[in-house]
Amino acid sequence: MKKRFFTFISIVVGFIIALAMVEIMAIGWLYIEDGRHTPAAELFERTQNTYVRDMTRGTGCRFIDTLYPHPYWAFVHHANPPCGISWANNVGLFGPDFPTAKPTDRYVLMINGGSVAAYLGGNQKPPYPRYLEEELNTHWISPSGKPWMVLDAAAGAWKEPQSFIAFAMYATAVDAIVNLSGYNEHYYFQPKMDQRLEGPAANFLEANPFAADENFGDAAIGWVMGRIAGAMSVNPVLGKSHAAYLLVRAIEAAAKGRDSFKSNKRTTIPSLFALPKDVQDNPQRLFDVQLDLYQKYFRATEAVAHDNGVKSAYFMQPIPAWGKTLTDEERRVVGDLGYGELYRRMVAGMMTLRQRGLPIYDLGDIFKNDTSTIYADQIHYLADAEGLSPGNRMVAARICELLAQTWGLQRKP
Repeated sequence: MKKRFFTFISIVVGFIIALAMVEIMAIGWLYIEDGRHTPAAELFERTQNTYVRDMTRGTGCRFIDTLYPHPYWAFVHHANPPCGISWANNVGLFGPDFPTAKPTDRYVLMINGGSVAAYLGGNQKPPYPRYLEEELNTHWISPSGKPWMVLDAAAGAWKEPQSFIAFAMYATAVDAIVNLSGYNEHYYFQPKMDQRLEGPAANFLEANPFAADENFGDAAIGWVMGRIAGAMSVNPVLGKSHAAYLLVRAIEAAAKGRDSFKSNKRTTIPSLFALPKDVQDNPQRLFDVQLDLYQKYFRATEAVAHDNGVKSAYFMQPIPAWGKTLTDEERRVVGDLGYGELYRRMVAGMMTLRQRGLPIYDLGDIFKNDTSTIYADQIHYLADAEGLSPGNRMVAARICELLAQTWGLQRKP
């Protein structure tokens, strides 16, 4: 009996020692990789970008679990338990419900774009800041004298033509339109890109598994992998383990790696938006084609705005790859900055729309003289637990100052 007991104790002790060795090795590996000791909780934060993480913070759900298919906008969010976003509004976005008719007691401004624009519009759970609306109501008198209301028509991974379609649908219900974009669009300017600018983001397939066609099984596996990774990251024990973080990172990489599946069918989602081979193989022609498409949607937005008496303004967003001296903290999280030159070429091309009368502005140098840590990841701005973000506040303030110049707004006393 004693022999069995000691054998059992030896197995348990050996197992604990083995786990400890694995954890020590993981800590050492990550120390070499990061150049410093980084708590596991901080590492788990990096498995998803800020916008994606904020959607499911403190839960075992993943971003895919919050998505809902939309017939015109590709994907939005839902409020259905257990993984829905409880503060999603009537159109699957955030902030006030979208009206069918223009409100008579507010001056309504719609903001379009991706996740950076969504933060400015107020995508986080109340009472998190609604940066653009707060800045406008605090400092600027609306053209009608009524209080400002900002409709947040922006979402993570959105790009053109989602912004144009959203505005076209609600142009009769708003007084003004602001577009803040560029980062999500720039991916389609990369050499060898095989999709038109309108090609849907991967979120579309995640929200519409049937569209994955015979890849449905791979999509399901990716979903399961994501749920496992999410559960591990919020576990009180595993969430503090460096070895568990490495496992989660491997699971995430495996799930994303399945995106490379190629269908054998003639008609697929990628085939609907495929660029001709001669465009794919010519970097300059590819750039020109995508720039023409990007400009087209801004010009179309301007035409709809003019036809409906809606004020407009367009802003090219700043990036960590240009216009800011990055801190050590930022360099650890912003990723590869090699896209900077291409992005700035794209911005220069978009800025030529000023010659056609569009009120378009380049925000690229907004952080030029700021030595603090602004970026929390590849594009989003650092915020504290209450959602207070100097970067979001600065961008909102600059936009409002330029709106004042463009629309002749009067500053409040």
